Amino acid sequence: MPPDKVIHPMNTFKSTLMLVALMLVLVFVGDRIGGQNGMILAFAISVAMNFTAYFFSDKIALKMYRAQPVTREQLPRAYDVVERLTAKQGLPMPKIYVIPTESPNAFATGRNPQHASVAVTHGILALLDDEELEGVLAHELGHVKNRDILTSSIAATLAGAITLIARMGYWASMFGGYGGGRDSRERGGGGLGALLMLIVAPIAASLIQLAISRSREYEADATGAHVTGNPYALARALKKLDDYSRRIPMQASPSSAHLFIVAPLLGGGGFGNLFSTHPPIKDRIRRLIGRDLV
Repeated sequence: MPPDKVIHPMNTFKSTLMLVALMLVLVFVGDRIGGQNGMILAFAISVAMNFTAYFFSDKIALKMYRAQPVTREQLPRAYDVVERLTAKQGLPMPKIYVIPTESPNAFATGRNPQHASVAVTHGILALLDDEELEGVLAHELGHVKNRDILTSSIAATLAGAITLIARMGYWASMFGGYGGGRDSRERGGGGLGALLMLIVAPIAASLIQLAISRSREYEADATGAHVTGNPYALARALKKLDDYSRRIPMQASPSSAHLFIVAPLLGGGGFGNLFSTHPPIKDRIRRLIGRDLV
């Protein structure tokens, strides 16, 4: 069975599981913090969030990084490559965006190949030669072909939302909760429970990110290298991106760092590294060309 036939159902399952898990977690938290009223409010919020995550997570990610749509006339270099690669794989032409930062990076997003977008930074366009850029764009289209863009986009939206809601719950409990009154306080839904959620929420957000398996980057690398027939170009691009993204750090949210082809440089030290969703660049290069160095 071809690998993509196995990947597609698994990614659909992951996306559905995350949406259902979010609803259950929010209803539970709403009940603990605000009693029946809090539970009802949490259910309504979870329905709205699931709808938003499915249909608008890509737009949220693009807006978060101030990505601007570009036309063929504005960026013929990228358009020519993407048109050639999509035609070769039988994929629809995605929308192309440019992110106004000199830090070199790129990501793909969308709920399916028919609604896909590929975003590249100013920095990556200046840094890479044509073959290397083709390798990067083939990698991003690999994410589209493998149908993991929906899972990645939903994870980015939900990871940020869980943290935000936990903080809202904390402050709401400080001012009397969501109208649960004495009943909610008797069940432990006061400040202590909300403070616990404030601590747990970032961990929960990181666990959602961990649903985005590191193997997806290996799979996209392999797909991109196969389509271009030039694994060395992608390996060179990964090495350059890793080096230059450290020199010119990108201001990225931890909840959406997994979207990018190389991990943006984030704060958090060793603890943050525990939740990294990117495999080491050396390992990716080794899988592409059989050695660590390009």
